[in-house]
Amino acid sequence: MISVAAVQYPSVFLDKDGCLERAVEIIEQAANEKINLIVFPEGWLPGYPLFVWGMIPTNNTGEFDQLYRRHYSNSIDLSKNQLAPVCEAAREHGIVVVMCINECAGELSTGTIYNTAVTIDATGDILNVHRKVMPTNAERTVWGFGDGRGLNVVDTAVGRVGVLLCWENFMPLARAAIYAQNVEIYCAPTADHRENWLASMQHIGREASAFVIGVGPVLEDSDISPDLPSRDSISPTPGEWLMPGNGIICSPLGEIVAGPMRQKKGFLKADIDLVDIPAARRTFDVTGHYSRPDIYKLEVNRQPRSTVSFSNSEDSGS
Repeated sequence: MISVAAVQYPSVFLDKDGCLERAVEIIEQAANEKINLIVFPEGWLPGYPLFVWGMIPTNNTGEFDQLYRRHYSNSIDLSKNQLAPVCEAAREHGIVVVMCINECAGELSTGTIYNTAVTIDATGDILNVHRKVMPTNAERTVWGFGDGRGLNVVDTAVGRVGVLLCWENFMPLARAAIYAQNVEIYCAPTADHRENWLASMQHIGREASAFVIGVGPVLEDSDISPDLPSRDSISPTPGEWLMPGNGIICSPLGEIVAGPMRQKKGFLKADIDLVDIPAARRTFDVTGHYSRPDIYKLEVNRQPRSTVSFSNSEDSGS
């Protein structure tokens, strides 16, 4: 048996160092509770940018830019090994961690943030980095578009783990790309807290014949620092739940085995057994005996998104 958990502890909103410290504490607590895999919510480090849904950038230029500067300066640059404390905690405690971050792409530019899921093995090694391929609606005001390089399922200490972020899970071809790699534990960090999201998680469990872990951010008014710029624009009502979570864990038959967990902080835990997967796939194996490769074909472009080409060489005619 494997113990897995959705993490429904709030981030230290828009505070990178505070989030890293809290993440290490959460990993240590998970180890104390004998958990083998934990999945953080979408954008957990340093917090999902919920201000994009309440502020129109062109109407609130000063406030929005102020929040974006805070958001960008507290995002993670993987090229500078800024997830090292999380990786070390995963290694020390022998836990597989799916950490969801706001990633500033230091190797490409100094103005683009990506919504990124990082899969860290129990050895502390980063196995996969997936950037959300299509930010949802207003998210495009702060997040850039990812590409196919991270659409991978990886072998971890607990099994084959794949991740799609939020509404990527509504994209049939994105799901198919994960299914085709024999996913066993399908992780779906999100910011969607609606009832019909839960139905999608159950559907994916049955469609993939895999275990599904869905998890959303939890954030109360009291979790927002009083000195945050434009705080009242983010949380105008004292005491309210800004993001209620929506944790759920489903079986390979699409049955709910834990959750849903809403307006509650902590771990949503379940014990799972991977031998349930081949039993479920006996009757429906979406990329095995139930597939029709003679009819359907899926191609995934794993090349990086095109970027501006620059050369220092002089024109031959000059």
